[in-house]
Amino acid sequence: MISDATVKHKYTYLAIGDSYTIGEMVTENERFPVQLSARLNFDSIDITEPLIIAKTGWTTDELLAAIKEKNVKDTFSIVTLLIGVNNQYRGRSSEGYRAELKQLLDIAVKYTGGKKENVFVLSIPDWGVTPFAEGKDRGKIAAEIDEYNRVKKEECEKLGVKYYDITGISRIKDPDMIATDGLHPSGEMYKMWVDKIYSDIKTTLK
Repeated sequence: MISDATVKHKYTYLAIGDSYTIGEMVTENERFPVQLSARLNFDSIDITEPLIIAKTGWTTDELLAAIKEKNVKDTFSIVTLLIGVNNQYRGRSSEGYRAELKQLLDIAVKYTGGKKENVFVLSIPDWGVTPFAEGKDRGKIAAEIDEYNRVKKEECEKLGVKYYDITGISRIKDPDMIATDGLHPSGEMYKMWVDKIYSDIKTTLK
């Protein structure tokens, strides 16, 4: 009998980012990369569980450092990237973000073996609508998030990688969309993110 450890899957998946990728405050199965791979497998697309390089609180430079430290040599069938909220939260400039994002986009493409069409970039959610932001300038937060996302979309278009706006979903005012910490998305919101990107990923892999 062959053990699961020796089974070779047809496709592989790398997910890089911050708390929104690691799924702070939700179960492992509710993380959006895990939901994505599970759904692909349900549709008979044989893909591994995602390799996740992400941590709550990471900025672009911290993600770059972590990728360098892990020094993963493999290439992957698909890569997802979602990063930037902590740059905004710490008051960093969008142009500083641009420079480090460009490096991360290049790395993501490299991890697909140069297949730009296999890189999927998600916009930054708006944490300013959450209960956690009570008493803060929600309008300022929204404007800064929009500026960061403008930069992100611009760089994705320049490079020719897919960009998905999930910020609108993050602004839905529904308690069921927020985890118990009053800040991070719930598994239900992550499912909506997967719905947004799923069709293109499925088409790319088939």
